[in-house]
Amino acid sequence: MQDVELIQSILDGNQRDYELLVKKYQTNVFRTAIGMLHNKEDAEEITQDVFIKVFHSLSSFSGKSAFSTWLYRIAINTSISYLRKKKRKGVWIELTDFFHIQSKEKHTELVLTEKNDKILIQQAIDSLSDKQKLAFILTKHEELPQRQVAEIMEISEGAVEQLVVRAKTNLRKKLEAVIRTP
Repeated sequence: MQDVELIQSILDGNQRDYELLVKKYQTNVFRTAIGMLHNKEDAEEITQDVFIKVFHSLSSFSGKSAFSTWLYRIAINTSISYLRKKKRKGVWIELTDFFHIQSKEKHTELVLTEKNDKILIQQAIDSLSDKQKLAFILTKHEELPQRQVAEIMEISEGAVEQLVVRAKTNLRKKLEAVIRTP
């Protein structure tokens, strides 16, 4: 069933189709939220909030863009609002995860080095401007086409490309500075 048909069925009162819609998109919404928040529990909470908002505002979906574009916009706005409300930046992993050894075959030092690398990369991503971070996450983490990212961000495809190029350049500079430091 196409999204438009699914939406109409939901608006006609079919609750089971809403469950189908949630199942179809919840992984994408969660991945977007975790890309913005870097915390599993926060991303799960945002995912729930997004689908509650979708349920209450589904009748306002005009169909001018793809449903997924509209949904991503809600997920992004909800994530940004959450970050502003909490007045904090996300942390890639929690401290309890940092000391958790994932595999007995891996040497402890290697595991800790890998975790440290993830933290450094996430800190570098978090230091990007909001627009660069969003463009980077949607194109590289979510692997969305630039056209859809442009629709979500309400900017041109060229602007998305420039934001991603700047984000990569800034990330390269920040990570090279860390790597060169003894």
